[in-house]
Amino acid sequence: MTDATISPAADDLAALAAEAAAQLAAATDLRALDAVRVGVLGRSGSLTGLLKGLGAVAPEQRRERGAALNRLKAELEAGIEARRAVLEDAALDARLAAERIDVTLPARPHPPAGPDAGTIHPISRTIEELTALFGAMGFAVAEGPDIDTDWHNFGALNIPEHHPARQDHDTFYLPPGPDGRRPVLRTHTSPVQIRTMVTQEPPIRVIVPGRTWRADHDATHSPMFHQVEGLVIDRAITLGHLKGCLIDFLRAFFGIADLPVRFRASYFPFTEPSMEVDIGWNRRTGELGQGSDWLEILGSGMVHPRVLANCGIDPRAWQGFAFGMGIERITMLKHGITDLRPFYESDARWLRHHGADPLAPPSLAEGV
Repeated sequence: MTDATISPAADDLAALAAEAAAQLAAATDLRALDAVRVGVLGRSGSLTGLLKGLGAVAPEQRRERGAALNRLKAELEAGIEARRAVLEDAALDARLAAERIDVTLPARPHPPAGPDAGTIHPISRTIEELTALFGAMGFAVAEGPDIDTDWHNFGALNIPEHHPARQDHDTFYLPPGPDGRRPVLRTHTSPVQIRTMVTQEPPIRVIVPGRTWRADHDATHSPMFHQVEGLVIDRAITLGHLKGCLIDFLRAFFGIADLPVRFRASYFPFTEPSMEVDIGWNRRTGELGQGSDWLEILGSGMVHPRVLANCGIDPRAWQGFAFGMGIERITMLKHGITDLRPFYESDARWLRHHGADPLAPPSLAEGV
């Protein structure tokens, strides 16, 4: 008899049960237990052979013999499962002991020095700062799919069929689906605003950071980039709420308490009225908050009543505002980065220079 096999000649059921019990007790790991199971209950196992041999038993003994074999099979299966539970618990205890870490140890004050030191990517750090700043204003973070429908990306946002953004030279489309419609790589994070308004009851207050795609590529544009958009839906929301929110955010993000902020009338299909937002800067030196020049920073406006209606929200009872900005753009302005392309080149030297300390969480600046 081998380590995990019951002798086929052992026709005595009591002996078979005793031998199986001994092998189960001797199994010290799950692999050995499985070998015992196969040796007894497998296709060529000892008990399986006895069950197959019932046809050769005299008819007057077959019923009693079959019942005894089935009882033994049930007992062995229960014994195997009980032993499996014991071995699994022992394996888990051993793993926990081997992989134990002390979570009460304080964090290292600084990341490891040298060329292997890691940093937080500037875009990731900006998203963390955006989340902290808008979170202090009561905003939640909403997420959605990068590949979306034409309706979520354009139609629900009141963007007409003839709008240039719908053309192939501006937007990345995927092959048509079963319904004949072409999915789109979202050109902004606005589809998540639509999904939020469709699935949540007002009041709503969310920001939507994430990747977006447009067919554009040069020193200041990339086919893939990041945006953050904000949405507030509530009763009696006015332009004053929008202006106060954005002024507080911009002054806190750039760390300039008296940063000049200007709102200019503009046009977007999904807001009415719409406004471009400018901040004061010095065109010659590039210094923010200084000089008499203005730099466009983001777009905003009151959510168009038709967009609210498209999402099942009554525009007579609810209104709100929305805004959006490029994350790379505000990151470049804050840190004096002049070229967009290094953000995606994975140059460790550039990342070490512009990256953030992974152990230093973003803090709320004054103004919020």
